[in-house]
Amino acid sequence: MRNPKGATGEALMTDVYTTTDRTTATRTRHRMHYDRDKAHAVLDEAFDCAVAFVVDGEPRLLPTLHVRVGETLYLHGSTGGRMALAARADGVPVCVSVTLLDGLVFGRSQFHHSANYRSVVAHGVARPVTDPAEKAEAMHALVEKVGVSRAADSRPPTRQEMAQTSVLALPLVEVSVRIREGGVLDAPEDLGLPHWAGVLPLRRVAGPPETDAGVPVPPPAYLPGRTSAEWQTPVLLEGRHVRLEPLAPSHAEGMFEALDDEEVWRHIPLPRPRTVADMAADIAEVIRGQWRGDRSGWAQVDPISGAVMGMTTYHDVDPDRRSVGIGHTMLGRKWWRTGVNTEAKLLLLERAFDVLGAAKVFWYTDIRNERSQAAIARLGASRDGVIRRQRLRPDGTWRDTVLFALTADEWPAAAQRLRDRLAAG
Repeated sequence: MRNPKGATGEALMTDVYTTTDRTTATRTRHRMHYDRDKAHAVLDEAFDCAVAFVVDGEPRLLPTLHVRVGETLYLHGSTGGRMALAARADGVPVCVSVTLLDGLVFGRSQFHHSANYRSVVAHGVARPVTDPAEKAEAMHALVEKVGVSRAADSRPPTRQEMAQTSVLALPLVEVSVRIREGGVLDAPEDLGLPHWAGVLPLRRVAGPPETDAGVPVPPPAYLPGRTSAEWQTPVLLEGRHVRLEPLAPSHAEGMFEALDDEEVWRHIPLPRPRTVADMAADIAEVIRGQWRGDRSGWAQVDPISGAVMGMTTYHDVDPDRRSVGIGHTMLGRKWWRTGVNTEAKLLLLERAFDVLGAAKVFWYTDIRNERSQAAIARLGASRDGVIRRQRLRPDGTWRDTVLFALTADEWPAAAQRLRDRLAAG
């Protein structure tokens, strides 16, 4: 994006912002900083932004969205809002505050209770962005801030929507950073008091995304809050007998039809869905597990007809130990004793070992489910033992669980046997 109007070349050449009367600390000066890198880090991480300005002699303070592009801070608003109306001529003098709260500090005395934080305050004249190209770039940057790649994964604004949107540009010239970090600063005479003291860290944590009604696709991997996304994110896996599609709400109806069979659910440690809505709830729970980072889900789909045949997942995903389980697998009875199950497992194992670099893949199955145990053994996995009373069945009885595992050392031979079996069948 072009250099912001109003920013001086001198300001852009130094690593620190020049202090002014408005940015010079009058107390606790050791907490004040003027480093560009520190200011940029806070502005880029934070979403909470407040902008203050004066209208008809009265102060106004508004929450707003912001994004930094180089040495310009762009502020989002409505063309009919007070701030935009005030900036119509030569801009509007503003004071912008952006804060990240990192913790609450509990002192032995009430006087020494405090907070750990990182904050940026910027003063200047915010000008209305009227150049269409600059405005479009600023809007693009705002969308990208909530998730890298989101701009390409959403509809661009129309001309009418752009006309209704106000974007103000504030040159980052008068900028200060204030940081409080560390522990309790109790007075020496209070150190012997019998009260708990310490720091309660606070962090912004993204929860599981709540998909809007009618959305047919799963939450994207670029949403904030994801860690080890490669392990947690299902990708399309295609074979001759089965296509594994990332599990989505749109699979609910077809999956209910394929799995509406008591025999399919005989050894599944979950209640059988009785309606499409029940199946949709099961799918939503798998997607929430995806977001938590311990599960990835796929729909098993006929590659020719597109019919949903069943479901399968990675569970207990552990990138640190390079370990993953395969489970929550259900396949409609009409596809039993075909190549679907074998090829689906081969696709999942290839991704685990050859793409993710897993050291071990494992399976849990009910000790009563002899058909499942035989199928897992045919994959080349070894029976590692029995976990007694590992979980409750839907009927309230305790389930003893058989544990199978396949290691990276065993994988090449197992892979060849599976490929040979599919080629012969």
